[in-house]
Amino acid sequence: MVKPKGNIAALDEQLSEKTVERKIAFDGRVFQVELKKVELFDGSISNREVVLHHGGATIVALDDDMNVYLVRQFRSPYEKVLLELPAGKLEKGEDPRECAIRELKEETGMEASSVVSLGEMYATPGYCSEIIHIYLAQGLSFGEGDPDDGEFLQTVKMPLKQAINMIETNEISDAKTMVALLKTARRVGV
Repeated sequence: MVKPKGNIAALDEQLSEKTVERKIAFDGRVFQVELKKVELFDGSISNREVVLHHGGATIVALDDDMNVYLVRQFRSPYEKVLLELPAGKLEKGEDPRECAIRELKEETGMEASSVVSLGEMYATPGYCSEIIHIYLAQGLSFGEGDPDDGEFLQTVKMPLKQAINMIETNEISDAKTMVALLKTARRVGV
């Protein structure tokens, strides 16, 4: 355990690591895996395995009656259908807001007259560089969705309050969805 010596900046320096070697062990379509050797503050060497990811964006579509729109989608890592907010990965160099707007349209057919940032979250900071940008969409208009090839979704409309309760009962267990819904509820006073 590192004991603080002085101010936060000094503590941060003690906790920081210096990369001394890196190599790409896997280069896939969605992410890369990097193997790193790092030097710790005390001079010892350690290894890190890092998933390099361009990040993603998610969006809460909130209508005038305080309903939110989620999607049900099969998720292969868990071998089950999850209830999530519309979301997608960023293309290299893509603006996160534009990604969120695109995913909302593709997955639900909705467009919004207002899209505001609710911040960002680090999905799994222990081993992955992915940052998920969170947005709130209001002033909704409805149309036809156009999911990506191989993407099968079902849109689900429910009161925001019900979605918050589903977080408490673990019926909604996707981290980005939980964070975004809780931030939205706090913003609108639910």
